[in-house]
Amino acid sequence: MVIDRAGLAEFLRRRRESLQPEDVGLPRGQRRRTAGLRREEVAALCHMSSDYYSRLERQRGPQPSEQMIAAIAQGLHLSLGERDHLFRLAGRHPPVRGAASEHISPGLLRVLDRLQDTPAEIVTELGETLRQTPLGVALTGDLAGYSGPARSLGYRWFTDPLARTLYAPEDHVFLARLWVSGLREVATLRGPGSRASELVDLLLVRSDEFREVWERHEVGLRPREAKHFVHPEVGTLELTCQTLLDPVQSHSLLVYTAVPGTESHEKLQLLSAIGVH
Repeated sequence: MVIDRAGLAEFLRRRRESLQPEDVGLPRGQRRRTAGLRREEVAALCHMSSDYYSRLERQRGPQPSEQMIAAIAQGLHLSLGERDHLFRLAGRHPPVRGAASEHISPGLLRVLDRLQDTPAEIVTELGETLRQTPLGVALTGDLAGYSGPARSLGYRWFTDPLARTLYAPEDHVFLARLWVSGLREVATLRGPGSRASELVDLLLVRSDEFREVWERHEVGLRPREAKHFVHPEVGTLELTCQTLLDPVQSHSLLVYTAVPGTESHEKLQLLSAIGVH
């Protein structure tokens, strides 16, 4: 496929100008005259240099890689249709849709952007964290920074002892059963050769505990309403997790809250003041 530089530049400019700072979780400021977002704001949202992004809008620079296009699509809060159009303009084939896709829907992103004072994260059906709020990072650490199989919390649970230190010891047995039950359901749904199936094969080789729980053939387990975290600075917190599901992409937005007036609520406020650990 051949890059359409003029079409790409025009599409990027139109999408940038259609977004307002509050649409993407940015402060508006008092002296804003720009229609929509500034180029440097979009570049920051896309995790690239302002110069690189500006050259694309000016029909210059090298053909962007698939990773760059995906980052731009996410930073501009594009829908799946818009994302696929962007890929074609850039001379690339659009990535797959559905459970294997990591493109977060604009609606889910808009909700996340409005939860900056709340621990929240967007995860895949395999427990891979795609995006977190600042307080979410303060609560659990930067979970979006992992790569390979370790991106899955279920994988880390059985291969990295540090993954369990964030959770109350009395919950460990149930959580192990929960991860295995969930992975069995996803692997059965997606079938042989899927990423879920590959994760099962890895864990059967690398974890005796996983193998023992897997052989029970448990399915249908669901998370308990209360989650007990053990934070290194504020101690134990009892939080309630609410889930918003995007059925098209099989992504879930997890929002953690504490009952007002409780000790956990006070600790959550303290954690907000402390910031990322």
